[in-house]
Amino acid sequence: MGPGSLLIMLIVGALAGWLAGQIVKGGGFGLIGNIAIGVVGAVLAGLLLPRLGLGMGQGFVAAVLRATFGAVILLVLIRVAKRL
Repeated sequence: MGPGSLLIMLIVGALAGWLAGQIVKGGGFGLIGNIAIGVVGAVLAGLLLPRLGLGMGQGFVAAVLRATFGAVILLVLIRVAKRL
């Protein structure tokens, strides 16, 4: 993985984490928190979406949408776990 790929991954993670924070909580988690949530969300979506038979295409926008989907699921799971 080259420096360009790493930069794109960080940008996708930051955008996805911020969007998920807006959707679920109503706020962001700071730059580092957004990146972490977005990257973990992308991994989660990468595991879940193919098993559900859902494909979102390729490209930057599709990557952000996939990562956001996974990040929203992650934040909802965290919220549920905190209530237990």
